[in-house]
Amino acid sequence: MGPADRGLESAVIEIVRRHAPGFDETAVSIRPSRGGKWISVTVTIEAHGKPQLDAIYRELTAHELVVWAL
Repeated sequence: MGPADRGLESAVIEIVRRHAPGFDETAVSIRPSRGGKWISVTVTIEAHGKPQLDAIYRELTAHELVVWAL
């Protein structure tokens, strides 16, 4: 989750693509907040292990546009 107006979707896709090459970008969904200030970006991938998921999480949470990651 992060600000709606600063390219969060592209940043998330770029990060996930680095760690899960070939992921299907149609498996990305965006949901705006009620007020439109924030968006949530959900990405569905087939993970190949905890190290891969940990690497994605670390990079997402370190990114300046990501306010919150699950």
